[in-house]
Amino acid sequence: MPMSLAKSALCFPAILDDSMPVFVGNDLMTPDFVTLDAFDRKLLARARINNLEPARVTAEAVGLSESAVLRRLRRLRAEGVIARDIAIIDADRIAPRIVLHVLVKMASQDRNAADAFKAAMRASPEVQAAWDVTGEWSFLLYLVVSSMRDYEVFGERELTTEAHVSQFQSMITIREVVAFDPSRQALA
Repeated sequence: MPMSLAKSALCFPAILDDSMPVFVGNDLMTPDFVTLDAFDRKLLARARINNLEPARVTAEAVGLSESAVLRRLRRLRAEGVIARDIAIIDADRIAPRIVLHVLVKMASQDRNAADAFKAAMRASPEVQAAWDVTGEWSFLLYLVVSSMRDYEVFGERELTTEAHVSQFQSMITIREVVAFDPSRQALA
């Protein structure tokens, strides 16, 4: 059975999103907040800029012993405050790509349909991030594709009436104004 593409609208203005509160935990309804002292905050500020900085250098900068720095960083990782140690790759230096923001409106408030859509977005390699949002739209997607044909294939696969999508609006990024930088996010 052929799939029907949901109603689409194309526009070009950029989306700027506000930062959400940071918390540790997987359940939005019951987050486990972690209490941070001044030394934890100093350590996190330095780790956000360079998490490969030697403990000896960090210790000197924040006024702790090297063993205290290592112990605190281990605890912050164990508590999930430091969620991952990753390398941020400049994908533009590897291959051309098209970045899109896509607003998606679901056909109904059906929880099963929304859960199925979320699972499909998690499984789609084009989806770099996705948010369940308030207002007129149901979801905001951040996509990266190699070509518009790849986006068309994604849309025909995921943004269909069979997936309970009633409408979507695509915004192609012309240029990045503020690069994603995890160190910009304020700590509570």
